Amino acid sequence: MIKYILLFLLFFTTQANSQVNPVKIVDEEIRNRLALYAVNESETDYDVLLTVSGTGFKQRAGKPRWMFVPSASKVLINTLIIERGKRVNYTYEIQINDSLSRRSLRKPTEPVKIKPKKPITVFITKDCRTCDTLIKKLDQGKYQYKTHILSEKPEIREQIDRVLSQSKIPLDSLKTPIISLAGKLYTQIEDHDGLIEAMNEEE
Repeated sequence: MIKYILLFLLFFTTQANSQVNPVKIVDEEIRNRLALYAVNESETDYDVLLTVSGTGFKQRAGKPRWMFVPSASKVLINTLIIERGKRVNYTYEIQINDSLSRRSLRKPTEPVKIKPKKPITVFITKDCRTCDTLIKKLDQGKYQYKTHILSEKPEIREQIDRVLSQSKIPLDSLKTPIISLAGKLYTQIEDHDGLIEAMNEEE
């Protein structure tokens, strides 16, 4: 059983993640073209259909195609050719579908960081033996997270020490990181798998 401590400090107050649309469109100008990317910020794979209209550009003729956009990824979904001397002004309509089709187009993807089910903050303790490995795994993974080195943040260290003392856990005795998941402090998570397991636990 992973040990955790409820934390009610203002510093760690978090809000529930909410997303109106799990896929958003971002653009990037490259020379005389405007690249449109679909960014999937969810845990679900989607097929995406993008219809673009406007002025100041040309686009490939033909009916728009559904395109596969995996979870936590960024995919080039359309390219607009900017007309010489013109300013692009465009609007778009986006449709998403989680009933994936084999007919949807599949293009190279770029991984993106997404918000986890529960916000992750890693506090690095003085004699942590597993912190480097955990941080490396988090950097390689898909979730956004924050980290604090307690020796460099005396005000945070004092708050955590005060909370841990109520459970008779000496802060300086810990050889593992202290991990906050949506306001709960975990003191016995040793690796990335343990963190994900704790994050997915039902309340």
